[in-house]
Amino acid sequence: MTNSNKSYSSSNAKDAMRQFKMETAREVGVDLKDGYNGELTSKQAGSIGGEMVRKMIKKAEENM
Repeated sequence: MTNSNKSYSSSNAKDAMRQFKMETAREVGVDLKDGYNGELTSKQAGSIGGEMVRKMIKKAEENM
């Protein structure tokens, strides 16, 4: 794989993860915007991350 392919692949993964985070934030009722979100409480940020982990674990279990 060339460096340009690695960059493209990495960029796609970052975009997919960003989209996943935004969708999850909407589902848990947190107003997340693109860019800096320093006004979020720890509870809000944790609810997004926790739900993302739950979804990833569920998906992994389904694929076992």
